[in-house]
Amino acid sequence: AAAAAAVPLRVCHQEIVKFDLEIKAAVQDIRDCPGPLSALTELNAAVKEKFRHLRGRIQELEQMAKEQDKESEKQALLREVENHKKQMLSNQAAWRKANLACKIAIDNSEKDQLLQGRDVLRQRKTTKESLAESASNITESLMGISRMMAQQVQQSEETVQTLANSSRTILEANEEFKSMSGTIQLGRKLITKYNRRELTDKLLIFLALALFLATVLYILKKRLFPFL
Repeated sequence: AAAAAAVPLRVCHQEIVKFDLEIKAAVQDIRDCPGPLSALTELNAAVKEKFRHLRGRIQELEQMAKEQDKESEKQALLREVENHKKQMLSNQAAWRKANLACKIAIDNSEKDQLLQGRDVLRQRKTTKESLAESASNITESLMGISRMMAQQVQQSEETVQTLANSSRTILEANEEFKSMSGTIQLGRKLITKYNRRELTDKLLIFLALALFLATVLYILKKRLFPFL
């Protein structure tokens, strides 16, 4: 009687309906929960609290029914209590199913994330291997270019050395040519002088021959023609 006085029958009915609706909404939230498990745990804690309040209100309603004076009202309230208990059991079954569905969905989501993580790691590994291979190819290309440049430098040095040797050879030949030019000029002078001397000698020989012939003619004249 004291409990009935503390919680009026109408208020008890309203609270039972309110908790029932709140539990149904919370069960739907659990069914739609995307995770993680900590969020599911918080929702379950709230549902447990609502069930506790609902169970208490149903017990109060049952106590009120037992305290009724009229048997008809008593039986009516007890039937209502049984309906509320059945509804509570139905909500509990829906709660368990929602939890099971949510946990399966979270597990599948975690598996998908794990697979995606593996794919990402595999892609990163492939990318790293590709980058390493590209870096290796670039390094080999740079080393090949470096070797080619070293060969070109060596060839350039050899070419410069050859040009230097050729320049020295040309300078030496030029010096020899200058020396030979002086010798040629001296020979030309000697030849010119020799030619002049030869001409003078020829002229002297001719004059000597002419003088000789003149002397011979004179002697013959005196011997053969003394009277002339």
